[in-house]
Amino acid sequence: MLLKARLSKQTKCIRKYSSYTQELKKEDHIWQDILEARRYGASILENEKDLRKRTYAPGQHGKAKKKVTEYGTQLNEKQKVRYLYGLTEKQFRKTFDEAKKIRTGKQGTNFLILLESRLDNLVYRAGFASTRRQARQLVSHGHVTLDGHKADIPSIRVKVGQVISLKEKSRDLTIVKESLEAKVSRVPYVEFNEEKMEAKYTRLPERQEFLPEIKENLIVEFYNR
Repeated sequence: MLLKARLSKQTKCIRKYSSYTQELKKEDHIWQDILEARRYGASILENEKDLRKRTYAPGQHGKAKKKVTEYGTQLNEKQKVRYLYGLTEKQFRKTFDEAKKIRTGKQGTNFLILLESRLDNLVYRAGFASTRRQARQLVSHGHVTLDGHKADIPSIRVKVGQVISLKEKSRDLTIVKESLEAKVSRVPYVEFNEEKMEAKYTRLPERQEFLPEIKENLIVEFYNR
């Protein structure tokens, strides 16, 4: 009985520690997003909370005014969007090159639409996650389905008409519940069914419907210089 009581106590301690470390990881991810937002002067979380206290870069020289060159302006805009979607430079450039091959429409607009059509981004847009980083983890850990099939690659390009959902067990995850409760509105090109807990990518987005503060022409100039 004594051994059983000790084991029970140890199990409770392990669970408590595990819960605590998960919260720390969650806070760490949020702070990483906030630091990046301040560095590039844009809301990475798209809710302005990461810029509420400071709009300047972290560190003692964050407020210092720097002379920005044309190249610096283009680079800053590129980095802003790259961190917004959470891509590596290789992934970002690959998507840009794909947009280059599309013959209709503007290259910059096509590029942003390709980024917006990523599975991890649409999981975030649907409200299953409060950040894109969190959405990427949900996808990578196998919690997400696409048209009823398991989809664990964040970069999957979702097609118009496809349906995104979560596995039955994954719907009870705390981060999912908290995110859905906090979601006030969704973009018009993502239709959410609350009863079925699924989101449909109804159409390609119009440029004015997302990230209006982004100047994609600067990114096009940066890569085409």
